Amino acid sequence: MFSIESGYSSLNKYKEELCGDCVEIINGDESSTMVLADGLGSGVKANILSTLTSKIIGTMMASGLKISDAVQTIAHTLPVCSERQIAYSTFSILQVSRGGDAYLVQFDNPQAIFLHDAKSTDYPMKKLSVCGKEIYESHLTLERGDMFVLVSDGVVHAGVGKIYNFGWQRDNICQFLEQHYRGDMTAKAMADMLTGACGQLYIDMPGDDATTAVMRMRDSAVLSVMIGPPVSRDDDLGMVHDFMLPPGKKAVCGGTTAQIVARGLGKKVETSIDYVDPGLPPTAKIDGVDLVTEGVLTLSRVLGYTKLYRSSPDAGQALAANDGASLLARLMLEESTDINFFVGRAINPAHQNPDFPAELSMKSRLVGELADSLKACGKRVNVRFF
Repeated sequence: MFSIESGYSSLNKYKEELCGDCVEIINGDESSTMVLADGLGSGVKANILSTLTSKIIGTMMASGLKISDAVQTIAHTLPVCSERQIAYSTFSILQVSRGGDAYLVQFDNPQAIFLHDAKSTDYPMKKLSVCGKEIYESHLTLERGDMFVLVSDGVVHAGVGKIYNFGWQRDNICQFLEQHYRGDMTAKAMADMLTGACGQLYIDMPGDDATTAVMRMRDSAVLSVMIGPPVSRDDDLGMVHDFMLPPGKKAVCGGTTAQIVARGLGKKVETSIDYVDPGLPPTAKIDGVDLVTEGVLTLSRVLGYTKLYRSSPDAGQALAANDGASLLARLMLEESTDINFFVGRAINPAHQNPDFPAELSMKSRLVGELADSLKACGKRVNVRFF
């Protein structure tokens, strides 16, 4: 079984506050569905049209309904524009199972690009007529490292009248992807790289909304994170045992938590006085643990990074530092597909100090928000309390 990693990035049309493209990603236990919808025009109207399209199709496809049912619903909800005689929204749908079975549906968006063995590869397409619309349908089986890249027409129009006479043609985009593909590259990193290149071709003044949505097959990578001591000290060793049991990398957040883990492993905590970031306590080391950080301050920063990661094409730069929050965020967002949180409910006496920020004492709420944000980034998350 593989893991399905997805990510997307968008550029708004110059001087528009809202993007006329919308990406909807629905991650299930056995499959993931990604929809890229491109609304007619730009701005608020296009944003509403693409959001409706992606939400409706994504929900219906993830529920197991046929593409004909989804298209029929869209056809009745968003009729053809009476003036231009074109659809109010175009779309691409990609649904991939953890076994690698892929189902791709395309309606009037630029043809999706399939990278296999780091090369752009042709794939079968069957032309269908659904509710009077020409739909292209594809079935294929993906392997480890395979990547699908969906784009809106703002990507292939990049550079029109500026650097290129006819925009960034599909062959040029394929060459760009092949040149920049790396085996360890995340779906989000590829999406950011492609939209970043579009921004350069537009000379930072996009003439259209440009969106890249990427789905990639990769091996599962598990990260376990232990946060806070359990309510009862009698459960310390049991919590450490459960924390160390899953395969994959380990991260510990909090000074008291680090001492509990060290005792449970028969190791020592090696502290550091190197403040990489003045706003965060330094990291520490425990033999057998990949990362040891401070607690709530670090997790609050990580939560901010996860939100930035979802929305900004420059998110990778924010994770490049070597402070505890950046290191932990990289583990979660770029190196892991499955994240297990082991959360102790004991209250830290320091957090009861009236001078301590009240929001930082709400550990459970912080973990809950972080878990939700990571799920929105396409991660499978499990939370256990002790």
